[in-house]
Amino acid sequence: MSQPDHITALDLNYPSRDELSPDFKKYFDVCDEKLGMVPNVLTAYSQNAAQLEVFSKFYNELMFGESNLTPLEREMIAVAVSSQNHCFYCIVAHGAAVRDYSGDPALGELIAINYRAANLSLRHRAMLDFAVKMTVSPDSIEEADRQALRDADFSDQDIWDIANVAGFYNMTNRIASAVDMQPNPEYHAKAR
Repeated sequence: MSQPDHITALDLNYPSRDELSPDFKKYFDVCDEKLGMVPNVLTAYSQNAAQLEVFSKFYNELMFGESNLTPLEREMIAVAVSSQNHCFYCIVAHGAAVRDYSGDPALGELIAINYRAANLSLRHRAMLDFAVKMTVSPDSIEEADRQALRDADFSDQDIWDIANVAGFYNMTNRIASAVDMQPNPEYHAKAR
């Protein structure tokens, strides 16, 4: 697959697929096979092999590693956090994943615009309330916020996982916005 015209506003030296390590060639091939594209965030990180390795390992562990959080719940956190940060890349990319995992073509947009208007379970509402508070006023998180998650049947390990997913997207949102990272056009049509 060819690289898109606009990955970021920065003029970075993205290697060709042939210039990638064998492991990353294979990883990009898997992306092509499963997603029909290589996400622009991976292409952007490919200009620094060490960063691509760390980013991809951490992303895959957070989003697909062992956890009581479902893949849908992790993607919901990504969209709610990205909405607060106005991160176009992540709202589009992870909104598509929410549509895909939920089977609901409107849920990703509802979470992006106002998750409080979505028909969410009490569990999901508590989870997103925590992730959003962590995003907009992390210094105001207190024991009552963690207890609200426990009351919604989240364990302390689950709270750790929610915090890590929310923290990761707060970081990546800032990077994507700073470099004007653009989502792959394919995301707009996924799971519609």
